[in-house]
Amino acid sequence: MTNGEGVTVVRGAEPGPQKRELAESRGGGWPAVGALAAATFTVVTSEMLPVGLLTPMGRELRISDGTAGLTLTVTGLVAAVAAPVLTLLVGRRDRRAVLAVLMGTLAVANLLAAYASNVVVLLAARVLVGLGMGGVWAIAAGLAVRLVPGRRVAAATSLIFSGVAAASVLGVPAGTFLGELGGWRTAFVAMAVVCGAVGAALAALLPPLPQDRAVRLNGVLGLLRGTTVRTGLMLLALLVTGHFAAYTYVRPVLEEVAGARPDQISTLLLAFGLAGLAGNFTAGAGAARAPRAALLVICGVLAGAVLLVPLLGHGGGLPAAAVLVAVWGLAYGGVSVSTQTWLMAAAPGAREAASALFVAVFNGAIALGALLGGRAADGWGAVGVMWLGGAFAVGALMTVAVGRGPGAAQTVREAK
Repeated sequence: MTNGEGVTVVRGAEPGPQKRELAESRGGGWPAVGALAAATFTVVTSEMLPVGLLTPMGRELRISDGTAGLTLTVTGLVAAVAAPVLTLLVGRRDRRAVLAVLMGTLAVANLLAAYASNVVVLLAARVLVGLGMGGVWAIAAGLAVRLVPGRRVAAATSLIFSGVAAASVLGVPAGTFLGELGGWRTAFVAMAVVCGAVGAALAALLPPLPQDRAVRLNGVLGLLRGTTVRTGLMLLALLVTGHFAAYTYVRPVLEEVAGARPDQISTLLLAFGLAGLAGNFTAGAGAARAPRAALLVICGVLAGAVLLVPLLGHGGGLPAAAVLVAVWGLAYGGVSVSTQTWLMAAAPGAREAASALFVAVFNGAIALGALLGGRAADGWGAVGVMWLGGAFAVGALMTVAVGRGPGAAQTVREAK
């Protein structure tokens, strides 16, 4: 059958209430949701680890900040391709086993990065990170509906995506702190250990999760015919590109604009992450009722915070920059769950296919943002990076204001 926009919805693509109850009786429910949150935390931390280590990595490997930023660009590009491709290749295989294997891949990738002797080996490791990350995120993002009752799906989805914000709260600052204590390689070794532990937790806590039907290429591409889906993906692309154009280079920006010392960077990133965690749950509740309204607020606040950093950072110094970084984190913390809610409401019968598109666009935007930010950092300096990020956020605000969003009935059904 089709939804209101002509998007094909395959019956049987999502499990019914009886199968969901059976999954819970075999070890699903909230413990499984918590394991998935740990998985999103781990993959995003693995991806973003270079953010807090950019300066020492570049110094040891004798590369510029812009070149070091390619470690994020490569990971994002690979993840963007891996998300839909791996979703198609795994077919009907048990998602529990697939997730465990992908977490093992991430562990190996982080170990390879830890022992990289030059930038080529480091980039090869980051390719593996992209493979693991793209697959884990695409599969995990839409599993809440298979693990908890329908009325709890919105809360479970917010919890799964809280791992994204928690990566900023704990993962990136912890990696930065470890880098200060024992060198940037120590941070990658620690990340490999965490990946292995989370893989074991997924294997133990998730129930068997075979697919009734494999995701097909025409099903994924068919979603792009929907105006609401296309609007949601465009909005996601603008927000994430703008954010990462600026955030990838937040350390040199804070050092140059606000005069932050290296030992203060981890504290500022912690403030960003704590605010982002709050923003995730706040936006999750709001987006379940009205995704357009939630995203209008997110886009406006994000644009304002990023554009003000170069102005208030110079005028108010570190305290003003710290406040703006926290506001920036609060707004960005709601991006993932709000845009995912938008897409799930637009394609309720094709969640895994929609999640694959979500992850592909998200990571492609990370790669583009890191690349554009690198060029801006090398050519225009810190101020140019922030203006570029703010411009993309303004574009996102215009898109959500004029674009077609999910209908009220769709959103209410998703929230129940």
